[in-house]
Amino acid sequence: MPVRLRLREILEERGISQRELARRMNIRSSTVSHLCSDKVNAAYFDTLEQICKTLNIPLNELIVLEDE
Repeated sequence: MPVRLRLREILEERGISQRELARRMNIRSSTVSHLCSDKVNAAYFDTLEQICKTLNIPLNELIVLEDE
């Protein structure tokens, strides 16, 4: 069962740019860009937790399991 991050969709829904999220989290824009891409195959738990805190969302809203 593939795991996918919904970060790009969440940012679009909220009208927040990748650059703005990176600024709020004090991380590189390239990190956020990578997490928004379809090529993510790993992410640090700390980073995911920081995203959830910054966007005030639960982890299960950020990460979804997709049917194959």
